[in-house]
Amino acid sequence: MLSPSLEDYLEEIYRFSVSNDTVRVTDISQKLKVKLPSVTKALGRLRTAGYITYQKYGLIGLTDMGRQTGCYLVARNNLLQDFLRMIRTDCDVAAEAEAMEHYLSKSTLSSIERVMVFMKENPGVYQRFVDYVQAAKRMPGGPCPEN
Repeated sequence: MLSPSLEDYLEEIYRFSVSNDTVRVTDISQKLKVKLPSVTKALGRLRTAGYITYQKYGLIGLTDMGRQTGCYLVARNNLLQDFLRMIRTDCDVAAEAEAMEHYLSKSTLSSIERVMVFMKENPGVYQRFVDYVQAAKRMPGGPCPEN
């Protein structure tokens, strides 16, 4: 099982591999805002675990397992961002999804996906939810009763 940090590296390698012919250490370093030695260390771990191919100072490639896992990680992130938008949160959606994604079980992710499918298949129910959220935002108070 990958650590949250290694998941982030693999997710970005996958994203780069989908949109670019080559993936380089500097690409990952700039995207994740980490120093080159940190990227190199993470790449070594991902290579040892069988997710990537990589030679020092060379290009980064994905193995079949790396491609499958990277695709899952991107899909998980997209699901959570879509969910956060659907529930009309006022947070930084990308940052919030990033914070959530490493700690939710596959069962919880499946449940979130079912809620989203249900809402898409039942637009009237979803509209009632949106109306409720908008009305609740205009109401004073919070989750704790006042003493």
